[in-house]
Amino acid sequence: MSKEKNIVVGCDIGGAHLKVARAEDGRIEKALTLATPIWLGLDRLTSAAREAAPLFAGSRLNVFTMTGELSDIFPSREAGIASLLDIVAGHFPGKARIYAGRSGFVPSDRAAGLAADIASANWLASAALVAKQVGTALFIDMGSTTTDIVATRNGVVENTGYNDAERLATGELVYTGFTRSALIGVAGTAPVRGTMSPLMNEYFASIADVHRILGVLDEGDDKQPAADGQAKTVEGSIARMARMTGHDASDLTLPEWRDVAHWFSEQQLRTVHDAGFRVAAKLADDPDAPIVGAGIGRWQIRRLAERMERRFVDFAELIEASDEARSEASSAAPAAALALLARDVE
Repeated sequence: MSKEKNIVVGCDIGGAHLKVARAEDGRIEKALTLATPIWLGLDRLTSAAREAAPLFAGSRLNVFTMTGELSDIFPSREAGIASLLDIVAGHFPGKARIYAGRSGFVPSDRAAGLAADIASANWLASAALVAKQVGTALFIDMGSTTTDIVATRNGVVENTGYNDAERLATGELVYTGFTRSALIGVAGTAPVRGTMSPLMNEYFASIADVHRILGVLDEGDDKQPAADGQAKTVEGSIARMARMTGHDASDLTLPEWRDVAHWFSEQQLRTVHDAGFRVAAKLADDPDAPIVGAGIGRWQIRRLAERMERRFVDFAELIEASDEARSEASSAAPAAALALLARDVE
């Protein structure tokens, strides 16, 4: 008689995406990321829950972390957590535990009283798994919207901040991501034929346009509409980026626009590099500690590792996973980490 599989599903409920990872006996078998722009309505999340339902089949336990409480559909983080807990109870099947970060995994009926621990604690799950697997490292996760930078040493997460405000101040949270960041938030000027052109303070383009022009964007990772609602093609991206500088796409050649795109990507990398220097000071005595990269922005993190002269390790290399799920699990690192960390949670 075959032994019943220990199936644990990890879920990261964000304001823009739902990330889900299914582990069977400590191995990630499936992972996915679905668009859930909950600022447009909580029905976006409940619809995604229905779409993700097959990953929950036969699960012994489902574990949840969240950052969606920050969405401006909620009047406060506490109210957001309460609403998301209601959705977890009503729309996700099976037994649930909520990840309360420093307070561990808690039943849903205890979670409402731990809002300060639960809010945006998904980074800690990923960092805890990295600490367990690697020991000492600089963990960097660049998602669609933000970048987490956390040091681990000897199997312990060495964070300075915990909540969003503290982590922004310490450099452990950088509000820039691989697809959703507005270009006006990446730089205030850009070089156009040798002249530094001020940019229009409008949401005309996103960093996804830049990475599409450079040919380093996996289109499956760009799950939100373009700024103008038009085609997500290289031509469309050039038109949007050109608009930021007061130009039409036809005003410059394709190689010239690629140079502008390189500029924006470089500005983003420099911002993350500055924060990385600050956090990596904790590991100054260990130059062999690697940078562990996760998220859809691993292309940027690889470049950062080269500049910081540290070995790069993909989060995907640290986990047991099927070949088909490995890359997506790295992109959905908090969900995958939860599914693995909660293997023995009751």
